[in-house]
Amino acid sequence: MKTSYTYSFILLTVILAICLLVNISLGSVYIPIKGIFSSLFGSADNNTWQIIITDYRLPKAITAILVGSGLGISGLLMQTLFRNPLAGPFVLGITSGASLGVALVILGSGLFGGFLATSLVSKWSIVIAASLGSFLVLLAVLAVSNKVRDTMAILIIGLMFGSITAAVVSVLSYFSSAEQLQQYIFWGFGSLSNLSWQELLIFFGIYSVGLLLSIASIKGLNSLLLGENYAKSLGLNLKQSRLIIILATSLVAGTITAFAGPIAFIGLAIPHLTRQIFKTSNHKVLLPAVFLFGAIVMLVCDSIAQLPGSDYTLPINAITAMVGAPVVIWLLVRQRKMMF
Repeated sequence: MKTSYTYSFILLTVILAICLLVNISLGSVYIPIKGIFSSLFGSADNNTWQIIITDYRLPKAITAILVGSGLGISGLLMQTLFRNPLAGPFVLGITSGASLGVALVILGSGLFGGFLATSLVSKWSIVIAASLGSFLVLLAVLAVSNKVRDTMAILIIGLMFGSITAAVVSVLSYFSSAEQLQQYIFWGFGSLSNLSWQELLIFFGIYSVGLLLSIASIKGLNSLLLGENYAKSLGLNLKQSRLIIILATSLVAGTITAFAGPIAFIGLAIPHLTRQIFKTSNHKVLLPAVFLFGAIVMLVCDSIAQLPGSDYTLPINAITAMVGAPVVIWLLVRQRKMMF
């Protein structure tokens, strides 16, 4: 790794640490940096601050880091695999599968009526439903990838899976009550603040498996940059590499959707922002850089969404789009072309 990249990674790590502290300090109750350190190391003078930090803000900040880095890495994998700058972590229909699972629980619960419907709609039932929906779509995509040689065909099939699940969700929405629709819409806004330490541990465990698979795919990703035929000439097992990349993306993106909801923009934009700044296509550099950039951007967006000093919190999806989209447009106009 070049020295310039080493300095860049050190700088990004420092920025990430600063964003983490700022994110924890801001909210309806402002907590100074000194109070954060004293609370984390068990010497807090203010018990209220310690409860706020350890039970709410720190898990939320860690969730933001996992979500931002995971979506960024998933987007990078998909853009390289399909050689499509508009590909994101959800082109395989993973989010659509999760949305269908949640829709069946929330919108379809009315079919069971009464107490049973109320008992079905819980925090864990939504997480499990989203996970199962993502997993079923993943199995379908993996089955198709074994039968289809053309990578672009997998992309189109993934989009078709998304269309089918969206159609089923539309039918369920048509027959649902206003209260059920509102609950489903709120889930669709995305949220970083609903996870306990136990849930966060499960989230991190699955995320780590996907991250390790992504790291194992670096050599294959670099080979795919020059096309599938070139990758084959280098001795790359294309089918195996493709399966690992799809599995890594599905595990990370599916888990994020299950625990935090469908969060837009990050997976599509972060890889482009990273390429514009680092000026490289080497995934040994891009993968950790995207990890850091995604985490930083998500922490910044979450800090804005908290509306510091206010009791209100804006939907994280709205902030990621409003903050990130203009930056990407400005960078692309300034560069006049998209690096890939």
